Amino acid sequence: MPRRFHEADELLPPATGLKRALAIIYDGLISIAVLLVASWVYTMIAGWITGWDRYEQMAEAGELSGDPGLTFVLFLVLYLFFAYFWTRIGQTLGMQVWRVRIENLDGTSVSWTQALIRYVTAAIIVFLSILGAYYLGALTLLLSIPAIIALFYPINGLSLTDRTSNSVVVQVARPEKK
Repeated sequence: MPRRFHEADELLPPATGLKRALAIIYDGLISIAVLLVASWVYTMIAGWITGWDRYEQMAEAGELSGDPGLTFVLFLVLYLFFAYFWTRIGQTLGMQVWRVRIENLDGTSVSWTQALIRYVTAAIIVFLSILGAYYLGALTLLLSIPAIIALFYPINGLSLTDRTSNSVVVQVARPEKK
């Protein structure tokens, strides 16, 4: 059941591009820590299942580079991290610091499907930018940097991820002191 953040007729202002960017940077640092822990857990489990001697031989031979299982696990863990916060309280840790929140237009929390759409939209744009940079070199920065900016920068209050997931990132007022 979606959580109601405020009444449907109350409109909160859209978050500015600067606040979105600062929250993304903050959440990016937290994501690195989450991915490091997930990688460690994956390595421990894979080493235990494979056998530590065999796993060490595979690592030394370079057979573990580009492991699709690890890639999938990291992609899934990061989605679960973001979707949990977005669906429960509408804010990741970085969004809480900069007082922005993801919600539906009626003031309710987004669904897991909407969170997946937001996450996959962002992942596709970032992946294509990295892929282009890998194959085309530095010239791709002329295309990939504007693409990533367009992904998150609000145009008329809505970014590309907002439009695809039918949600909005709004500024949250400071809590009143008692």
